[in-house]
Amino acid sequence: MDEQRLERALEAAGLGPIEWDLVSDVVVISPRAAALTGVPAGEMPAQGGTVWQAFVHPDDLPLVTGMREQVVADGQPFELDFRQIRQDDGRVVWLRVSGVTELGADGRLARVIGLVSDLTPLKLEEEQRQAAMAELDHRVKNMLAAVKALAHQTAKRTTSLDAFLENFAGRLKALGSANELLTAARWRGAAVDHVAAAELGALAPGQTHWEGPELFLTPRATNALSLALHELAANAVKFGALSVDTGHVEVRWTRLPDGGFELIWSESGGPTVAPPTRRGFGSTLLEQVTGRELNGQAVVEYRPSGAWARLVAGPAAVAPRPESVPEVPQARVVETVTASRAPRRSLKGSRVLIVEDAVLLALELETGLSEAGAEVVGPAYELEEAMALLDRPIDAAVLDANLNGRSVTPVAEALARRGVPFVFATGYGETGGAPGGFEAPVIRKPYDVTQVAAAVAELLAGD
Repeated sequence: MDEQRLERALEAAGLGPIEWDLVSDVVVISPRAAALTGVPAGEMPAQGGTVWQAFVHPDDLPLVTGMREQVVADGQPFELDFRQIRQDDGRVVWLRVSGVTELGADGRLARVIGLVSDLTPLKLEEEQRQAAMAELDHRVKNMLAAVKALAHQTAKRTTSLDAFLENFAGRLKALGSANELLTAARWRGAAVDHVAAAELGALAPGQTHWEGPELFLTPRATNALSLALHELAANAVKFGALSVDTGHVEVRWTRLPDGGFELIWSESGGPTVAPPTRRGFGSTLLEQVTGRELNGQAVVEYRPSGAWARLVAGPAAVAPRPESVPEVPQARVVETVTASRAPRRSLKGSRVLIVEDAVLLALELETGLSEAGAEVVGPAYELEEAMALLDRPIDAAVLDANLNGRSVTPVAEALARRGVPFVFATGYGETGGAPGGFEAPVIRKPYDVTQVAAAVAELLAGD
C-alpha cells in the first residue's frame, strides 16, 4: 500500500501516526495526529519523553508517565486512554494511544511508533449512558417506593382481600399508564389530554368527555393527575355517573394566569350522590396527596347531582412542550379500572394459548384463565416453545409482544393465518396501534387477569 492510500485509510479510521525517535530524542507529529490533539505538526524535542507532560491532564499524568517508563523498560506493545488539555482551544478531550517499539542495531530501544485516536465522542456517550442508567435507577426506585406506599395505604383502609386486589390493581394501572406516557416523551412531560384519555378513554364510550388547551405536566404531576383521575373514575363506576348508562362525566381544564392550570371534574345523569360514610385511601389521596403533588390544591364535593372535583396545579407542575409529542394510542386498548366493571364471561371449553416470558405473570394468567373455565395451552416462555404449540387445537391466544428480546410476530402471523384471534398483553406502549400492526386488542401491563379473560371472551364471542 502506498503512502497516499495509507494516509486515506488512517483518516477514514480516525487515526493519526506519531513517532518518538529515542536515538535523536525527537517526537514527530503527523498532520492527522496534530488535527486530533491540537499539538503542532512536525518535529519537536522529546525531552526524554517528558514533552507530553505539557499536554496531559494533570489527573492522568501519573498514568501516562508510568506507561512511558514501562514502554522504555520492557519495549512491549502498549495502549493507553487518557485525557488531554488541548493547547489550541483549552478543551479537555479523551485520547487513545496505541503503539509498538523498534530496537536498534545494538539491541536497545530505538523508536516508538504509535497511532492516536480521539475517544471523546465515545466517552461522552458512555457518560450519558451512565447518567441515563443512574436516572433510570432513581426512577425505578421511586416507582417501587410509590407502589409499596400504595399497597400499604390501600391495605390499611380495605376490609377484604378482594377489595384490596381490586383497588390496588387499579391504582397500579394508573401509575403504569402515566409511566407509559412519560416514556413515550422520553420523560420530558405528558399532555393532560393524554392522561385523561388513558384513564377515561375505555371506561364508558359516549359517557365521558374531556377538553382543554394543550398542557404538559412534569413526571411528578403526571403521576399525581393519573392517580387522581383514576380515583374519581373508579368512584364514578362504582357509585356515580358511570354506574348507569344515563350518566356522564365532564372533565375540563384551563390555564391560570400564574402559569398553572385548573381542572374541573363534574358528573351528571347518575344516581343521587351523598358524601361517603367512611373515608378510604382514595379520599385521602385526592384531598391531600393530589394537591400537594400538583403544587396546588384539590377539593372534592359530593353534590346531589354527582361528584364534583376541582384540581388546581401550580406553575411548577407544568412542563415545557416536548420537541416531539407522541400520539394517543389508536389500538383497541382494554383498560383495567375496577374488577366490578369487568364483564363476567365464561371461557368454559375454550382452548387458550398463553405466550409470556415472565414466569410469575404466566402463572397468574394460567390461574385466572383456568378459573374462568379455559383450557390453557402452554404457557410458552420462549419463541420456539410457542411455535411448537401451534399444531395443537387453539381457540384464542394471549401474547406478550417481546419474549426475552425476541419479537412474538412469528407466532402472531401464524395465528392470523389460521384465523385464531389473539390479544396482546404487553408492557410496550406503541402509539401506532397494536405491536406489529396487527388488528388485535392490547392490554397494557400492569393488568388485571379478569380483564384479560374478558378480552378473550369478547374475541371468542365475535367469531
